[in-house]
Amino acid sequence: MTDSSPVPPPVVLDVWCELQCPDCRGALDDIRALRARYGDRLDVRLRHFPLEKHKHAFAAAQAAEEAAEQGRAWPYVEAVLGRVEELDRAGEPFLLETARELGLDAEEFDTALIDGRHILMVDADQAEGKAIGVTGTPTYVIGGERLDGGKSQEGLRERIEEIADRLLAESA
Repeated sequence: MTDSSPVPPPVVLDVWCELQCPDCRGALDDIRALRARYGDRLDVRLRHFPLEKHKHAFAAAQAAEEAAEQGRAWPYVEAVLGRVEELDRAGEPFLLETARELGLDAEEFDTALIDGRHILMVDADQAEGKAIGVTGTPTYVIGGERLDGGKSQEGLRERIEEIADRLLAESA
């Protein structure tokens, strides 16, 4: 006998992030813990919100989109965020080197940064973020609730878990 109960759709957690942001690097542990706890029941979606004060953030967002095209978005994001100081110093060469380190096609990354194929995606994320009131990173949106992690990460994972648990219980 098989269980033919429909599987509820995952809860979506949008993470408005900037890859040159030290606060976003600090949020990685929470994101990893949430992904470990919920697995496929939580769809953690990277949303781009490059800030003007970080000169390599827009290129990093485009590079993350290229990593997604090559099937390695989160490993790339984690690798870049883990070394924001290197991104600060080296800029685009660091983005390409990180792609190489992860076994991605760095030449394709370089081409993507030159031809701008991911600019519209980054612009769309940023515009949507502004429209819903995102002003800094990281900012989380789950179940229609916006949680600002740019001020403090304190207690945010617990709040996200409360909302995710409630939404999962409602959809079961």
